[in-house]
Amino acid sequence: MNPPLKKINDLALDAFGWLDRRLHLTELWNATAGHHVPRDAGSWFYVFGSATLLCFMVQLATGIMLAMVYVPSAAEAYTTLQYLTYEQELGWFLRAVHYWGSNFMVGMMILHMTQVFLFGAYKYPREITWVSGVLLLGLTLGLAFTGQVMRFDEDAYWGIGIGAAIMGRVPIVGEQMVNLMLGGPIIASETLSRFFALHVFVLPGGILAIVSLHLRMVLTKGINEYPKPGVLVHRDTYDQEYASLIKKEGVPFFPKAISKDLVFGALVLLGIVGCACYFGPKGPLGPPDPVHIDTLPRPDFYFLWIFSVAALMPDWMETVALLGGPAVIGFILVALPFFNGTGEKSWRRRPVAMLTVLIVFLSLGLLTYLGLTSPWSPHMDAWKATPTDAKHIVGRSPLELQGSLVLQYMQCRNCHAIDGTGGHRGPDLANVGLRLTKDQLVRQVIQGGGNMPAYNKNLSPDQVEALVSYMVSLRPSGVKPATDATLPVPAAASR
Repeated sequence: MNPPLKKINDLALDAFGWLDRRLHLTELWNATAGHHVPRDAGSWFYVFGSATLLCFMVQLATGIMLAMVYVPSAAEAYTTLQYLTYEQELGWFLRAVHYWGSNFMVGMMILHMTQVFLFGAYKYPREITWVSGVLLLGLTLGLAFTGQVMRFDEDAYWGIGIGAAIMGRVPIVGEQMVNLMLGGPIIASETLSRFFALHVFVLPGGILAIVSLHLRMVLTKGINEYPKPGVLVHRDTYDQEYASLIKKEGVPFFPKAISKDLVFGALVLLGIVGCACYFGPKGPLGPPDPVHIDTLPRPDFYFLWIFSVAALMPDWMETVALLGGPAVIGFILVALPFFNGTGEKSWRRRPVAMLTVLIVFLSLGLLTYLGLTSPWSPHMDAWKATPTDAKHIVGRSPLELQGSLVLQYMQCRNCHAIDGTGGHRGPDLANVGLRLTKDQLVRQVIQGGGNMPAYNKNLSPDQVEALVSYMVSLRPSGVKPATDATLPVPAAASR
């Protein structure tokens, strides 16, 4: 090495030595990135935890930049998002990365907790590691919900209304909790300011604090070794067995075990950016107008299963399920390592654990699909905004034409489509004359049934007669209407 380079190198070493003696950088490195982990922990199964942390870092970075423009006011929030989306240079991209980063963060955390559960990593001595992970999941979902509110469009506005309605059912203190949530009797600027404080300060701060605890437990109690069938966890011997394993075949996390985390992290970043570029940000939808009722305020995907459960369950179960369900699920998750903290770790010998994961994912997947596709609520402006096709009008008698007006102006089109045009809450009426007889249609209109309310007090006998006559005419030309199969066939028709 030539003298100038050697002198520079010596100066750098001296400077690092000076800092190291005061900040203990070498000890800090050895205790964190350089700590030893089981050799088989450098596996693709172990990458979801670091990917979740990476997504959170993306959320912090993009959230700080968005907060520089966003105004948490009921009068300006919607305008701010429109400005970010359509006018600010790359504002749409920043919003899209933040939105898809949230989706990826929830997905990565669920995969991470599933892997931890299947690998028995919640068992002794990692109970606090698991409990802190459960708390992080709850805070992450809270961050996702408050982020949806930050859009403050019609979807978010009515979503807050649903959240307030649920909270109002809490016994004794429900009214006080709603006032605390909304900052008053209505959804206004005070409401948005409170959700903004939660989303920007309280929840991220809580996540940072618990992430610190979580990482501390990972460093002190170690990363769970790859579970082997038949190798059981015993409280009396596990600590010594784990120390022996690390001493025998442990490797430093950096650079030996981190390679797959880095590759997977790069793929996750690529996925977030790719989704941001291809799909763009979500919303804002229509402005948050309390006069315009949004009957179907769908939440983001990670809450769609709750949306479906609330729509499917009977009315008498709603309060118990919506208030008691999260408490029961949270208790089970927190208590899991304390009543099942020893024994078999390998998923190959834990069929109940495998069946539980399978049922949970199938249920969540089906409910999420229903949340995306099912018409849980009527299309409120179909009666005035959706015209009836001419082919369903031409050739009708005066009575049937009067029935078509009753169908339109009594807002039947909110729930019923004709040839796919209109609401989809009830069955399509395009060929209802082939499916139901006149008497059956009269009974359905007057008495209701299923999701359909009874209209005996809303329609006069003449209106019912006209409406049913029109619906009987909704069938292919030249085809006879439906008949009651229980009645005898007329003699002329039997020859």
